[in-house]
Amino acid sequence: MTGAEIRQSKFHDISHFGLRLTVGAIFIAVGFIKFDPSFAAYLPQMGLPTGLQYLFALEEFVPGILITVGVLTRISASVLSFVMLGVIFYIDKASQFIGPNGFELPVILLAVSMVIITIGPGRYSISHLVKKIPRFLQ
Repeated sequence: MTGAEIRQSKFHDISHFGLRLTVGAIFIAVGFIKFDPSFAAYLPQMGLPTGLQYLFALEEFVPGILITVGVLTRISASVLSFVMLGVIFYIDKASQFIGPNGFELPVILLAVSMVIITIGPGRYSISHLVKKIPRFLQ
């Protein structure tokens, strides 16, 4: 198969849908955990005010849901890319790539978010079903 044939195959659509489901589920789970009041106690250790707890929870939870269903996918993946850059350079301080405090998972999530920005929502998405949503909002 050549590149053009792969893009039009069902395998591409299914694998892209699986990628969106996986990354969406990760961000939904991580965002949901941050709604727990015990997460607020962790924020001052990072030098952040506890009032940002719900903002941090929502900035991962809502884009995770939107990526999973395929609505506002590029915008959501962009938000998550910025979140992962913050995790890599502010939270983990980009000190160790692999290990107990390594930032390998945020780098993987950043790369997958950038792939989703590039490819868009795919055929198995609400954006594709509606077909009236402008491309920049997909």
